[in-house]
Amino acid sequence: MTTPNLKEEKKLWEKGFKRVAGLDEAGRGPLCGPVVAAAAILNSKIKNPYKAEPSGFRQKSKLQIKIQNLEIKDSKKLSSKKREKLYQILTHSDFIEWGIGRVSEKVIDKINILEATKLAMVRAVKNLEKKLQKQLQTNKKFISYIFYGRRNRTIIDFLILDGNFKIGLDIPQKSIVKGDEKVFSCAAASILAKVYRDRIMERYDKKYPRYGFSKHKGYPTKYHLKMLKKYGPCEIHRKTFKPVKEMQKSKTELPVKEAKVKKRTKFSSPVKMQNDKSKFKKKFI
Repeated sequence: MTTPNLKEEKKLWEKGFKRVAGLDEAGRGPLCGPVVAAAAILNSKIKNPYKAEPSGFRQKSKLQIKIQNLEIKDSKKLSSKKREKLYQILTHSDFIEWGIGRVSEKVIDKINILEATKLAMVRAVKNLEKKLQKQLQTNKKFISYIFYGRRNRTIIDFLILDGNFKIGLDIPQKSIVKGDEKVFSCAAASILAKVYRDRIMERYDKKYPRYGFSKHKGYPTKYHLKMLKKYGPCEIHRKTFKPVKEMQKSKTELPVKEAKVKKRTKFSSPVKMQNDKSKFKKKFI
């Protein structure tokens, strides 16, 4: 079984692309909530990332922390506890920078899940660039080196995308199917996106406790579908997704069908009933 490594990043570094970011998403399959993307980039100040030591974890381990020992994998192959642990390491270390992009369920319904995923990735890259811009402002010589003769260029030099599509940014890109299983920066991005989205769904669970979002995170489990059938969709459900759409359809059609089956019972008015009694009396007097 292959584990994520730095082969792709190293190839690009050798070609002169110093700032290479890996991208991945979380939340394409669920029936509700946003789709979240993350962009992760190894700190360009560290010449040899394998010997990087995150400053936030020097108290725990005085030895050099090696990337391969972090057991970074595709987020789907990790337990929730392991993902949380790695999320803390990635977000508090100085050997990696990251950005998050989020697109709501309402936008997903408008532009479809694929386009929403691309938009989330674009937002993740832009948020990452804002972070890098702040860092570079402390080094004016480095900024002039980056932008000299490169008008309207971005700080990030290259993007590696997990998938088989590209996004609408003027940055060289490479798409790799199952990139989160092969490329370190994509695997790191998958963990960041997954944990970030899981936390969103846990907050939604408090607002909509009927559906059990904290357990399944919006994915179409048996329990989720059962609750969806019982209570119908809530505000954060994706109305264009098949199970939700069918549930909405059945809910709206049900009263109409019942109206056709039920027959209206006719009740006589009090005046008519009185006349009927008088007729009955006359007949037998």
